[in-house]
Amino acid sequence: MSKELERSLKVRDSLALAFGCMIGWGWVVLVSEWIVVAGSFGAIGGFIAAGLVLAVVGVLYAELASAMPEAGGAQNYGQRAFGPLMGFVCSWGLILGYVSITVFEAVALPQVAEYVVGNLDHIFLWQIAGHDVYLSSAVVGAIGALVFCYLNVRGVKTSAIFQTLVTAVIVVAGILLFTGSFVSGKTENLSPMFVGSVFTSVAAVMVMAPFLMGGFDVIPQAAAEIDLPPKSIGKLIIVAVILGVVWYCGVILSVSLLFDETGLVAASLPAVDAAGVAWGEWGKQVLILGGLAGILTSWNGFLIGGSRAVYALAKMGALPQFFAKVSPKYHTPVNAIYVISAIGVIGPFFGKQLLVWISNAGSMGFVIAYIVVALSFLKLRYSEPDMPRPFKASFGKFWGIVGVIGTFGLLLLYFPGSSGALKWPHEWVIILLWFGFGFSAYFYQSLSNKSLAVSYK
Repeated sequence: MSKELERSLKVRDSLALAFGCMIGWGWVVLVSEWIVVAGSFGAIGGFIAAGLVLAVVGVLYAELASAMPEAGGAQNYGQRAFGPLMGFVCSWGLILGYVSITVFEAVALPQVAEYVVGNLDHIFLWQIAGHDVYLSSAVVGAIGALVFCYLNVRGVKTSAIFQTLVTAVIVVAGILLFTGSFVSGKTENLSPMFVGSVFTSVAAVMVMAPFLMGGFDVIPQAAAEIDLPPKSIGKLIIVAVILGVVWYCGVILSVSLLFDETGLVAASLPAVDAAGVAWGEWGKQVLILGGLAGILTSWNGFLIGGSRAVYALAKMGALPQFFAKVSPKYHTPVNAIYVISAIGVIGPFFGKQLLVWISNAGSMGFVIAYIVVALSFLKLRYSEPDMPRPFKASFGKFWGIVGVIGTFGLLLLYFPGSSGALKWPHEWVIILLWFGFGFSAYFYQSLSNKSLAVSYK
């Protein structure tokens, strides 16, 4: 299935790919919202709680990725355990998450550009959900999408080199912020630690975490292009999850120490302004570079993961063969890259409010996929106990049960009655349209492809 793709990613490339995906733009612009809504410790608790669930999912991914190191990742696990339809549901949920993040970054890019070049609100187009859309800022986001399209078509190794270099910029910016908070921070700024009850505080932030920390799953998506032993691929996934949790908790703690509640509300880019409190203007500039780097790594990484997932579904027969085309020169799934990039080009023309809608809907897409991964892990432990597993989780069945309970618990947070419930109509319409289109395409393809199955025997 994956022989058309070239194995060229090493340990550093793969870890930079996953970590860079997990550290996008959200830590710069959304951290004040997390703290105001949940309190300093409530926000940290939300990421720790979600991180514990995702760490378990990471362990399950690690075992399955080592057993089936093929392009498409989670699709292969669902398909082997339950058949092609479940494999499709899993992959389609992940693709929603991946595409939503590429659109998120296209919409967010002009915000960073404004910090560097000044106001970009020129040539008014229209208003969506109370937010004005301007041609100049939309074009900046669209150009970004075209640049990453070009970069990804040129090959995964080229993308990985870019990813590694830019991830280093993020790490430098983070170290600056973390050290600044210990030098200039005040512990009294940590109040309030929770807003409302501990549960509601943690839950309010927990529902956002899968969208923000999604990225470790890009490793199994690109497994066919990773030149490592299967066991090492599994370990990389676990390391990526741990690094993501540490990063977000560190950012929340640092900003909480440097700003009181009044300062948080007034800050336009909280992490950037917090660095300014600690280090002055030059600190703000370094954080701006870190935020820009976060956009670039996340955008690049999820375009890699999303295009490989679309490619794998087309190879399976669940999507038209158009999406399975691989460049003979660069060995990349060019048509899948083109289509996802086209969505990124269109995204900025829907305005800033799209950031909220698409992030929440995309987060639910990730959780749906993680549920299928957990169920598939548990099913294969019972149905195929002798399947070769280069990385085998200790007490695997126990972790499988914990993973199923944890991911279903996360899913419930998106439904009415929860503090993190998706908003009607916009966010639910995105979910319904996405899966409605996906199932229609799947069942249409099944008319000409009765098996829709891939054999691993």
